[in-house]
Amino acid sequence: MGDIETIAIVAAAFVLAGFVKGVIGMGLPTVSLALLAIALGLKEAMALMLIPSFVTNVWQGLAGGHFTAMVKRLWPLLLAACPAIWFGAGILARADSLKMAAILGVMIFIYAGLALARITVPAPGRHERWMSPFIGATTGIVTGLTGSFVMPAVLYMQALQLNRNELVQAMGISFSVSTLVLGLALVSHSLLPTDLGLLSAGALVPATAGMMLGAWVRKRMSEEGFRQVFFFALLLLGAWLALRPFIL
Repeated sequence: MGDIETIAIVAAAFVLAGFVKGVIGMGLPTVSLALLAIALGLKEAMALMLIPSFVTNVWQGLAGGHFTAMVKRLWPLLLAACPAIWFGAGILARADSLKMAAILGVMIFIYAGLALARITVPAPGRHERWMSPFIGATTGIVTGLTGSFVMPAVLYMQALQLNRNELVQAMGISFSVSTLVLGLALVSHSLLPTDLGLLSAGALVPATAGMMLGAWVRKRMSEEGFRQVFFFALLLLGAWLALRPFIL
């Protein structure tokens, strides 16, 4: 695949991923990972989404006025996730990229299916003390293997009964920490070559453009209708990633 073609694919993927985030406030890493894993391969996709994901999630994590409260509540989850991400990335470095992409597909399929079905997870209540590090470690391993920060951490944070602003900020904090640790892990395992790092930095431009377009569209369309289309599209993308090893 030529350099121009690769740049065009990356730009298109991040415009679309940024657009989704602009409309519904989430989805940039998931959409970019799914599209780039299909087009370029999972390891390359994970490297490319690092900088756009980190920058947008740091902004999301710092905005909202609940930073200190969310860190105090989530620190066991965040602390447990860090070594688990490193461990997962170590497995990824030696694994078949196509099979790891299939795991990503399964995670995306489950996430989209639960969102469409509007299935909620019960609040952990008094079990939060031990469940937070368990969820953090589980999510960390999945993140190291696939680059996805979503499962099961987002479902768990939704179950904590945070208000909308707290939830958005909690996800931003969690994703920022995970992205930073994942980047360090990829460098340590020689999975982040310089050319992909530079291309990831350049992807900030189409991602930002997509977010601006999405924010403009959000004011003119039903967010709920878009969410339905978005999660249905994720369901199909996840199914394709999961089935690729069996049909290629």
